[in-house]
Amino acid sequence: MANQKTLPTTASVADFLAAVTPNKRRMDGEELVEIFRQTTGVEPVMWGPSMIGFGQYSYSYDSKRSGIWPKVAFSPRRDRISLYGLKDNTQQVELLPRLGSFTEGVGCVYVKKLEDIDHTVLRELIILGFSRPDRLPESTD
Repeated sequence: MANQKTLPTTASVADFLAAVTPNKRRMDGEELVEIFRQTTGVEPVMWGPSMIGFGQYSYSYDSKRSGIWPKVAFSPRRDRISLYGLKDNTQQVELLPRLGSFTEGVGCVYVKKLEDIDHTVLRELIILGFSRPDRLPESTD
């Protein structure tokens, strides 16, 4: 079984954000840190080289795959911002269409710029994602 690749690190969130390009993406990343920090009440942690996470939970599947993952997170990538933990339950799925302009990946939501989304809805999605249990029940993957 493969080892989990994306794990929490001791890397500096501020140093990571300072190196993000273009400048607009860096500023969006700094604003998101404040939104996530205020909404969750916890400090950000770097997960792997490019994901900023808040909180964590354990998962375990019948396939024996298990690990930890941030409850909510984001990554300010060059072409878009990836938001994690915002579409993992029924309440979030129902609320997501009110977010604004976004696209979806398998486990994340992509936005081009923060001005494209409703920050009140974003905060609600973060609260719902962050309130997940610390340990998820076993399920099939």
